[in-house]
Amino acid sequence: MMSLIEEVSTVLRQAAAEAILPRFRKLTASDVEEKSPGELVTAADHHAERLIGEQLLQLDPSARIVGEEACARNPALASALDQGTVWLIDPLDGTGNFVSGRGPFSVMVALLHGGETVATWMLDPLSGQLHVAELGSGAQINGVRVVADGKAEPLRKGSISMRFFPPEVLEAVKPRLDQVPLIVPPLLCAGAEYPAIVAGDRDFAVFWRTLPWDHLPGALFLSEAGGHVARWNGSPYGAGQDGYVLLAARTPDHWRAAHKALFEVMTI
Repeated sequence: MMSLIEEVSTVLRQAAAEAILPRFRKLTASDVEEKSPGELVTAADHHAERLIGEQLLQLDPSARIVGEEACARNPALASALDQGTVWLIDPLDGTGNFVSGRGPFSVMVALLHGGETVATWMLDPLSGQLHVAELGSGAQINGVRVVADGKAEPLRKGSISMRFFPPEVLEAVKPRLDQVPLIVPPLLCAGAEYPAIVAGDRDFAVFWRTLPWDHLPGALFLSEAGGHVARWNGSPYGAGQDGYVLLAARTPDHWRAAHKALFEVMTI
């Protein structure tokens, strides 16, 4: 009998195979729409969310399904994430990349109990690489345990996703950030950004917008691998919270070093 980790992993792989990969680089004009200014959604997003939601509900009929695209239509669905059992779905993280015919993009799910993220899954449909984390049990890539190391290493590079910065904040900080040699372009996909930190491809990432389906999956994966994720002021990040600015780093030491390096230019 398959474990819950295996069952959800199968669900994500099936959704990628049926709803996402067949449309990659084959989208028609009618497959893409703007759900809000500057934000795209595709037929693949909707199809994948429906497939995943239906199958997760079969695994636990008492749970609540909260999908990103359903919340775009009805924001009230995202309320009370800190109550009961919730399946949180981001059917296609990195939609902009997907529409442009390039990676990375990711299929992500988080399981919440009473607001606590207890398990997460992030699948890269292109490579087939599956990132899984269980609260208190560590992080894995394709079933192999991974640990974010490098405690003694100096801060080398990281990314800042500035897309959702308010215009007045962006105007104030961007000229100064351009002078920080540590900054590299973001991957435009949180489902790839967090694994890149664990892999050591970058030491940190800063995000302005902190929607739960974008960040709870990666936050648990990075934390279980030994990294650190917190608000800009050091407070914890979790379900059911409003707020802005998240700093994720490969280790707690890297978190403190990144915060120190960026504090003067990113005082918010």
